Amino acid sequence: MAANYRTRIADTPAEIAAQDWNGLLARQARPTPFLRHEFLHALDAAGCARPETGWAPQFVTLWRETEDGEILAAAAPLYVKTHSYGEYVFDWAWADAYQRHGLPYYPKLLCAVPFTPVSGTRLLAEDEQARRALAATLMTFAEQAQVSSLHILYPTETEAEVMLDSGMMARSGVQFHWLNAGYADFDAFLQTLEQKKRKNIRAERRRVREAGVTFRHIEGGDASEDDWRFFNRCYQQTYREHQSSPYLNLDFFKRIAAAMPDNLLLVIAERAGLPVASSLLVYQREPDGGTLYGRYWGAVEHIPCLHFETAYYQPLEFCITQGIATFEGGAQGEHKMARGFLPTVTHSAHWLAHPSFADAVARFLERESDGIEAYVDELRERNPFKD
Repeated sequence: MAANYRTRIADTPAEIAAQDWNGLLARQARPTPFLRHEFLHALDAAGCARPETGWAPQFVTLWRETEDGEILAAAAPLYVKTHSYGEYVFDWAWADAYQRHGLPYYPKLLCAVPFTPVSGTRLLAEDEQARRALAATLMTFAEQAQVSSLHILYPTETEAEVMLDSGMMARSGVQFHWLNAGYADFDAFLQTLEQKKRKNIRAERRRVREAGVTFRHIEGGDASEDDWRFFNRCYQQTYREHQSSPYLNLDFFKRIAAAMPDNLLLVIAERAGLPVASSLLVYQREPDGGTLYGRYWGAVEHIPCLHFETAYYQPLEFCITQGIATFEGGAQGEHKMARGFLPTVTHSAHWLAHPSFADAVARFLERESDGIEAYVDELRERNPFKD
């Protein structure tokens, strides 16, 4: 028998009880720390993902009536966007085409974790019926909201299929992930690589050691105020070097440190007793080992190869010693393959209200999909591991 759901739209994550949201998240096939209520609430409360920054929360929730009252049956982190920054699935060309034809592309609807190109469950649901009801609700909401489009970024492959059934278009991308084969130590991992790759990594690590750099691994709950202030300084410096504005702030980092310390790892590089660089990683332990996510890095002093050591090799050592199964190093980065990362296909789903533009984008995505498939095949032929 089909369930009847009551739909509610939340203007902030705070309108949804953390216990309800996290309880639903825990039941998903691929829950990530980034979908936790604490993470999304911190983005909102710290002013990072708010209407004034172009991210207006419109979290869609479906509630089911039971004998004990209503329960949260499905939910999705939806935002009304007035730009395309902080998404990592690029639609700038689509926005430009709309503008050249005198049509508004913004506002649009985005179901995603702001500033976080990490795959995982996007349509939180108690069962398949609720998930399909949520997908249909998102489509109805988009059709009635007078927006140009709806985009769902980095869902699971199963969710992407649900969205296709709802009338959306599929898109693929590529990231590079490292897989732990149960290595005894870092050298055991190196032994599986081609000789040239192994030699280059050892040379990079040696240059950092010879520069007198040492490292501290700090669990989130053990990080001091000074540690977080230094990390934020590094984070801000990275954006200045790329001549762009940072999405996050110290308030956000301190909020997640207080709310979800067991999911955070700070790596701080020091030389002559002073910090010179840092990286922030987020992780989640699972029965199969779990996943470590590389998020942000920065340095206040240039030291050759320090980026590779702080953002890749130190996290890889953490994965090996802690038995973590996967390390997702972040968006893009074909250079990661030389360091033992392999190509992984990511997914997104898209709906455009304008029929002619929807048809043009569908043709583009078909061509792009063929290109992605060929690209992944080529990358896999360049596998960095020994035969």
